[in-house]
Amino acid sequence: MSRLALTRDKIYKTVARQLHGQVPCWVCGQHVLPAAATLEHIRPLSEGGNSHAENLAISHEVCNGQRHAKGVIAESVESPGRVARN
Repeated sequence: MSRLALTRDKIYKTVARQLHGQVPCWVCGQHVLPAAATLEHIRPLSEGGNSHAENLAISHEVCNGQRHAKGVIAESVESPGRVARN
């Protein structure tokens, strides 16, 4: 298992423990199943972001891809700890 996969699993389990098993997608706010979870860079690497835990969030693979295709940064960047909801 890659280092990034281990980080994803660790973050997923931490959020699940804190929110009683419910892991919201950082982009859409819907529950993310472990098999569909991907790591999202809140501030993209291309815009000076990093891969530290405070810049990573869980999202659906589809949401992650759509967000980057549109070049949109969710509102949560301005309010860390909040989930952007549609």
